[in-house]
Amino acid sequence: MTGTTSDESGAFVEQFEIGPYATGALDGLSFSVKDNIDLAGRPTSFGSPSWRDAHPAPLYNAVCVDQLLAEGATCRGKVVADEFTYSLDGESHFYGTPRNARAPDRIPGGSSSGSAASVANGLVDFSLGTDSGGSVRVPASLCGIWGLRPSLHRISEAGVLPFMPSVSTVGVLANSLVALERPAKVLLKSTGRAVPDVSRILYLQDAFNVADKPVADAALNALERISGASGVSLEAVSFAELVGYDAPLSMCNEAALRNLQTIEFESVVGNWIEAHKPELGFVFSMAYGNVKNFDRVKQMKCLALCEKLFEDINAGLPDGTVVCFPSTPVVAPLKGSLTTLEAVQDFYNRTMTITAFSGVGRFPEISAPLLDVGGIPVGLSFAAGHYKDEFLLKAVGKLVR
Repeated sequence: MTGTTSDESGAFVEQFEIGPYATGALDGLSFSVKDNIDLAGRPTSFGSPSWRDAHPAPLYNAVCVDQLLAEGATCRGKVVADEFTYSLDGESHFYGTPRNARAPDRIPGGSSSGSAASVANGLVDFSLGTDSGGSVRVPASLCGIWGLRPSLHRISEAGVLPFMPSVSTVGVLANSLVALERPAKVLLKSTGRAVPDVSRILYLQDAFNVADKPVADAALNALERISGASGVSLEAVSFAELVGYDAPLSMCNEAALRNLQTIEFESVVGNWIEAHKPELGFVFSMAYGNVKNFDRVKQMKCLALCEKLFEDINAGLPDGTVVCFPSTPVVAPLKGSLTTLEAVQDFYNRTMTITAFSGVGRFPEISAPLLDVGGIPVGLSFAAGHYKDEFLLKAVGKLVR
């Protein structure tokens, strides 16, 4: 494994080595840990120096970390997370912008920015991140690496600071499909039971319509090649056809996930912020203003809609089916370009229209580094129904190898 130095990457908050507990399925692999995941005796910053300084170091590793160490992997350190993990751009007010190895003048994506950078710059084989609204999938897409958001609660979240407890998952970013599969199977505690073969590929038209045309064209061309090479049928589907009634894909974000995100984030850190008055980054301060002003009367309606969408989306994804779409609607924006309200809203609204689909569906999604738009990477996502993680890993292995 070769790459840039850690100083050049800007990925790490702290570097050290924790050796494996034993030999096992992950012998020879190294990993990094996002800084909202506990490591014993080392402070967890949650992307905020003020949070780090106000909380004692944890006594124990997060369960997911111990699972990896017990199977032979070596931990190389803690990596940068966006402030309170409430971001998709990867430009931290406190820790800087980790280097996007494939496009150094562009953002890496967040909030698992350090996780993606440590992998993309060749410093580790894989990294633990977390994902609520896209925080594994977006940096994987923008940095041209592999990223897995598993089904909700399939990987232990014990010892992990949550952003949205009802949606947040631990995920994996990796430099190859094999380097993704090996830790994923350990973390998922896969039993090896038989799963069906992939028999149908759906491509979600609404997501293609949201994406920039060069991104959408590259994604459709890739899927047509994959279908032709694998012999698996490729069919277009709209979000309305998938759920069985007239509804736009944007409903997953605008009416469901965005509101739930606001409600739960305020519950997780709002009281602490109000009590301690920590230093906040400018962009986060603007976002937090919206959190404080949210009308909580909408909470029950939002929760009911999330449950309905979960049931209806998964009903449209039977065994053997994968649904595909661009992981992000755009290539990585240039560093420092998300400075106006218009630019920020366009990036977040379009990106979360796509990423909220799996968040509300609570199902697994893999961002695969299969697309190239003018020399800049973009991910192609494959998703499957709730708790069909092993099927998805098998399907992606068949379709892209």
